[in-house]
Formats: sequence, C-alpha cells, structure tokens
Amino acid sequence: MRKILVSALLTAAALYANCALALDSSSTPVVVTPLASRTTTASGQPITLPQKNVQVLVSTYDIAVGATLPVHRHPFPRYAYVEAGTLKVTNVDTGNSNTYKTGDFIIEMIGQWHQATNIGDGPVKLLVIDQVEEGAKNTELRQ
Repeated sequence: MRKILVSALLTAAALYANCALALDSSSTPVVVTPLASRTTTASGQPITLPQKNVQVLVSTYDIAVGATLPVHRHPFPRYAYVEAGTLKVTNVDTGNSNTYKTGDFIIEMIGQWHQATNIGDGPVKLLVIDQVEEGAKNTELRQ
C-alpha cells in the first residue's frame, strides 16, 4: 500500500509541471502566479487549523474610506486578499501594526485583539477566507 501511495505521489509531482497547460484546452497557457506562502500569521503565530469538521467560509468586505472596524479577534484562521485599497491592521495589545495594499495577502492573527482602518484614498475591497469548526463564527467583538 505504501509503495502505491509513493508511486501515486511521484506521478502527481511529475504531472504537476504540466498542470497549468492540462487545465486549458485552448492554445493559450494558464499562468499561475503564487501570491503567498507562509507558515505563520501576521503576528508570528504558527498557523493551526480547527481540529474537527472544518468549514470554509468565503466572503467579500467593502470598507469605506476612513472607516475603522471595531476591536475584534478570530478564534480560527482567516486569510484575506486585498483587491483594492490600503488597510492598516493594529494589534491593540502590542501596538504593532501592518499596512496592506492592493495585491497583498493577509494571514490574520489568531486569538489576538486587533482592529483595521482604511487609510487610503478609496474603498478597501477584501476577499476573505475563513477556516472554522463547522457552524462556528470567526469574529468575536471586544465587549
């Protein structure tokens, strides 16, 4: 069984190089551009996944110019791709902040209180992906 698994993995790896072309039957190749590869969150925590019944939630956020989100935290991993705008995210306990611009990928801190502010001249547009335990919410507001 192990030899079959290893053989299958090696075959998959060999085919991976031609994967983009195999996905497109036209004469125009598919271009894959890696955006991020990380093992830690924005605050340096290791990324850990929920331990049971993972549910993936995908949403978009539109944040108006000058808007500040309330102080909140995420109990599970959250990822965001900045489609437009400039967003400053601040850990309210440490004061450390990161600024993200169009094209950036955010791996949000887990379980740490933070808030985000649109500091740009236009709206911030985010594509947000959460990985939660099935049925759970991934945003807790500070009381």
